Amino acid sequence: EEGTLFTRAYCTSASCSPSRSVILTGLYSHANGQYGLRSDVHGHIYTLPNMLRDAAGYYSARIGKFHIGGKEAFDFDKVYKSSAVINRNAAVMADSVKELFYSKKDPFFLYFCTSDPHRGMGVVEDHPLEPDKFGNKPDGYDQITPVHFDEDDVIVPDYLPDNKAVRAELAQYYESVARMDQGFGKLFQYVKDAGIWDNTVIIYISDNGIAFPGAKTNTYEPALQLPCIVKPAKGMPAHSSDALISWVDITPTILDFAGVLDDVNNEIMNSWRINHDPYKSTNKGLQGKSFKDALYTERTSPDTVFASHSMHEETMYYPMRVIITEEYKLIWNLAHQIPYPHASDLWSSATWQWAINQEEYRGNPIKDYTDRPEFELYNLKQDPWERNNLAYLPGYEEMRKKLHLRIKEFQENTNDPWLVKWVHE
Repeated sequence: EEGTLFTRAYCTSASCSPSRSVILTGLYSHANGQYGLRSDVHGHIYTLPNMLRDAAGYYSARIGKFHIGGKEAFDFDKVYKSSAVINRNAAVMADSVKELFYSKKDPFFLYFCTSDPHRGMGVVEDHPLEPDKFGNKPDGYDQITPVHFDEDDVIVPDYLPDNKAVRAELAQYYESVARMDQGFGKLFQYVKDAGIWDNTVIIYISDNGIAFPGAKTNTYEPALQLPCIVKPAKGMPAHSSDALISWVDITPTILDFAGVLDDVNNEIMNSWRINHDPYKSTNKGLQGKSFKDALYTERTSPDTVFASHSMHEETMYYPMRVIITEEYKLIWNLAHQIPYPHASDLWSSATWQWAINQEEYRGNPIKDYTDRPEFELYNLKQDPWERNNLAYLPGYEEMRKKLHLRIKEFQENTNDPWLVKWVHE
């Protein structure tokens, strides 16, 4: 009711650890070192809590799922205790952090991360298809009123096949989302009760797309295009924006709200990174741009965003580099010679096992999903669910080459180790 809904907001990698590292550094994961789940950010990386404290005297705290390697680089002043079960209950998490709102620690930055709606906590064993529980428990959670969904009534997004397995898992997924929603309502009420709602900025996002085939760990729209609602410090009428923004822009935007974006960027460019950056990048500042102005004006953002996925876990290596414009998207599958690797929880899911049994996914042979061409070019305005690859069709070669060269420029400007893939070009 008081925020801006960004309808074209993108993460840079649909994998939790790389995505979270981007959110808290303003650098792409290939530049900060968090290539996949078990990587660590480079030791010299300057992170958001440190930037806010050094430049503006912010007190920083976090609670819930962190899942970034090299935690010592993220020097939060306070880490609230939690657990795998607590991280599924945003209401209890809100109880834990509410003291911060009354503590007179002003200004403060709170990083509040639930584990919902991630897959996990087993499967529904008494269901014939054994769908993932998505953290749901038969006895429910403290302070949460369970919201159950009928499999026959759930909305199946256009990018997923409509079958019993998908419906069974979506019913569990939506219940997890509903639980999270109640917890956030409680968190926001605590902020209001403390009398600081009007001067608190809230940024509500997800780290990656829904954990279903075609989304999480991919670079298709359901993987990258995510929820983003921003409530600025002072209330304003609800509205939406189609400005193109990216999670690499989160850190610059927060610094902009704090009034220290230029100071931090200059510090990084002039001293800190020059002395510590082993790649000697030509771009030594933050790699994202603030989208603060987009909350108040029609369009202020660039007409292009980029995505960079390298791997989920080490055994799931499949680097992809992506450019997204107002109309087109080009996906460059750098390791197209090998089959696309599933994350383990997606491979074992009822949804994918159904596809294996049927030997097809979304009406096509499974091979079409796992064996991908080097390039995928889509017209997002005409083909929003990316069903028609234009990359090798007559009349599109020039567009493909043009966007491919822009990816190269992006790699050069962001310390991308995979730039070596151009050695024969």
